[in-house]
Amino acid sequence: MTGPGTALVTGIAGQDGIYLARLLMAAGHRVVGTVRPGGDGAQRVAAYLPGVEVVSQDLRDAAGMSDVVRRWEPDEVYNLAAFSSVGRSWAEPDVARQTNCDAVGALVDAALATQAATGREIRFFQASSAEVRGAAADSPYARAKAEAEAIVRDARDHRGLHASIGILHNHESPLRGTAFVTRKITLGAAEIALGRRDHLALGNLDVSRDWGFAGDYVTAIHAMVRYDAPTELTIGTGTPHTLEQLLVTAFAAAGIADPAPYVRQDPELMRPVDAAFLVADPEPAAAALGWRATTSFEDLVAHMVRVDLRRLRTGVVDDPGYLDPSAR
Repeated sequence: MTGPGTALVTGIAGQDGIYLARLLMAAGHRVVGTVRPGGDGAQRVAAYLPGVEVVSQDLRDAAGMSDVVRRWEPDEVYNLAAFSSVGRSWAEPDVARQTNCDAVGALVDAALATQAATGREIRFFQASSAEVRGAAADSPYARAKAEAEAIVRDARDHRGLHASIGILHNHESPLRGTAFVTRKITLGAAEIALGRRDHLALGNLDVSRDWGFAGDYVTAIHAMVRYDAPTELTIGTGTPHTLEQLLVTAFAAAGIADPAPYVRQDPELMRPVDAAFLVADPEPAAAALGWRATTSFEDLVAHMVRVDLRRLRTGVVDDPGYLDPSAR
């Protein structure tokens, strides 16, 4: 593959988009990113990604996304935008399908059309999920992601697109939204430690997940796209932890030895279907890419709590200093 060119990142205002875009810019790429119209994505990108060219574009608008690809003629396309809540997908199955499946097909078509028009190879990355292969595989979220995988495989195997799929296990950062249970816990621990709330309502604490750091995972994503042959790899740490372990670790990082007095279990927060255990096999990615996660679970959770404490104390929501887990 030739040197750095133009990279198009959908969903650039999300945690993965921000970490990936910073990696791409550091490698010399020109980065163009899409944000959802009407949201605060452009402001968030401005805080973390000066120099990125931002396009307000709904992924579900096939004609609009096709225009974006045709206009910018990217060398690499990273499709990170998604309807990302398994639980909410039961209430909004049509939106989940439109975003996680139909839009992927349109984006693949746009990449192939531009590749044909320019005569230059476009490399494509599709972010998929371990939930596709778990007990929640029948959720609208997982079904749409699985169908998107099939679309991308077909483009790779039969239509001439250098298309790779990353099957991503749970990965987190201080940029994770508060609707996600991991960030709900780290923020709740920080708020309780500062006396700003007195309890935290949670659902099932027995589920086990393979939680890693988003900043590590985007290095694997970039490596997959730069790999000579298009590939499909599972990305994870290989080490599971329960949600209860995450809870205990977060409260300890906030200076609270025992979270039990502050936690209330709420049956309404239980998912209709939830995989009890999901863990990655990291060896194929290690063999193909030389990649392994480098940030430990404990360091990740402590980093998220530190940032939430800083946010609460300073009132500053977005700051590039929040990104590095080694910073204190």
